Amino acid sequence: MKRKIIFLLGAIACFGIACKKDFLNHPSTTAPTTDNYYNNATQVDGATGILYNAVWGDWFDKAFTSVGDLLGGTVTGTQGNDQYNSFYNFNIQGTDGLVSSTWNSCYKAAGQASVLIQTFKAKKELLGGGDNTAFLDRGIAEARFIRGFAYFYIGRAFGDAPIVDNPLDLTKPGAYLVPKYHQKDVLRFALEDLQAAADNLPEVAVQDGRVTKYAAYGMMAKIYLYLKDYTNAAAKAKLVIDYSNGPGKSVLDLNDDYNGMFTSSAIANKKNKENLFSLRWLSEMGWNGGNRFSIYAAPQPLVHPKPTGGNGYSAVVPSFDMLDPATGYETADKRRGWSVMQQDFHKDLWKNESFPNGFTYDTTGRATDDHFIFTGTRSNIQKYIVGPNRGADEPVTPDGHTSMPTYILRYADVLLIYAEAVLAGGGSTSDAGALAAFNRVHNRAGLTSVTVLTNKLILHERKVEFAFEGDYWFDIQRQGFNDAKTIIASQERGTLNSNGQLTSFKATLNSEAQLFLPIPQAETVQDPKLLEPAVDYYK
Repeated sequence: MKRKIIFLLGAIACFGIACKKDFLNHPSTTAPTTDNYYNNATQVDGATGILYNAVWGDWFDKAFTSVGDLLGGTVTGTQGNDQYNSFYNFNIQGTDGLVSSTWNSCYKAAGQASVLIQTFKAKKELLGGGDNTAFLDRGIAEARFIRGFAYFYIGRAFGDAPIVDNPLDLTKPGAYLVPKYHQKDVLRFALEDLQAAADNLPEVAVQDGRVTKYAAYGMMAKIYLYLKDYTNAAAKAKLVIDYSNGPGKSVLDLNDDYNGMFTSSAIANKKNKENLFSLRWLSEMGWNGGNRFSIYAAPQPLVHPKPTGGNGYSAVVPSFDMLDPATGYETADKRRGWSVMQQDFHKDLWKNESFPNGFTYDTTGRATDDHFIFTGTRSNIQKYIVGPNRGADEPVTPDGHTSMPTYILRYADVLLIYAEAVLAGGGSTSDAGALAAFNRVHNRAGLTSVTVLTNKLILHERKVEFAFEGDYWFDIQRQGFNDAKTIIASQERGTLNSNGQLTSFKATLNSEAQLFLPIPQAETVQDPKLLEPAVDYYK
């Protein structure tokens, strides 16, 4: 935790990153202070922009997929791959690098947001408040939204965890020894941030990609669902749905182009009605803020030949559990073709040195090279892959960075949250509103409407709708240990050998502790209080 303090104290001086688009175009400044800076909306927006980007880099690098999808069983990794293997088989240790990456990014984002909250509050006092400081109120609300999400993720990933409202307080002697607080308090803290954000954010984003009042309501609905507070989950989700069905129809709805939303940064980033909250990446920022998912997930023949020339390691690929129509994408589900690449998959737009007439996915070479791909499940993830560099139309850097965003909350999620909240843990429901919400998502995938909803049906819909988006593990986790154990035990996580023979692997949950990540050992060494039982944050 002490290392985080050092970062946080320098946070205000970190907004000079040069970009060329949208709100990631932070103004170049030298040591801005409350006295000489944050005098207008442009300066405040430049500071909050980084909360959507670089602070999440370590988590998004590999931990995003490992926590949400490897644990959840929607993807499988190469057996023996040290980066992913402990998540593949639930043998996670406090010394694992991806555990630290998750912890560090979440607390970095939360801490930087906290510093901005305190800074903007101080600036508001200097300016005397009133209507002329409305831009600061919006900046505070935006920072509280990001902090709320960070603590929601911390609570889901780690369970009991520290809460730091004002990082500057930790500079006092001994104050960096922070205890763990109960998970319920961590989530309550997140809800309070999100409610404050909802109270002060606009209904329509001031720039594409910034969070709004309805993004905050939607995130609150997701937390309430996680807590099994179905009444509040339904109420918050309905606020979003009613807005979409009414005055917000032109700015909030399902995107008709599901595939394009995940394979075109232009479709994803520009007036994307389905996007409520996403992390925003720019290819030209490279390792400091570009989307590097294709480096790990794309097939080599797609991104290695020119004009891109990067690598596609296929380190994580769709699992057989997802590819089996009995457990994953059913035969008529269009999301399979929109989310996965398999034999004979073709895309005209994806052209490179080896595929001048468009990319065709071919496994017949029985080995991976610049023309053939041969993964353990003979498939690759299509989501978040934009293909080879196409210049201004779809820039991809030579080392594989793109401008695709990472979706954290989509309108489809709110619709399914509402359906599940109405079901409220019961056996089934035929409620018209719940069915309408569910079937909007279901029908977009080319599937016929259902007339009765069950928890099993909704959970499966979430699995196929949000596969490879870093979230399914938490849907399993919130079912409770016994159900989670059964779900995990039923999943095929194995891979094929070179002769096409399956090496089956079924993971096992042995204890409730495995539902959460361990606190990184490096943190417990510096802060022994983290090894003690959790205490109450709210007295």
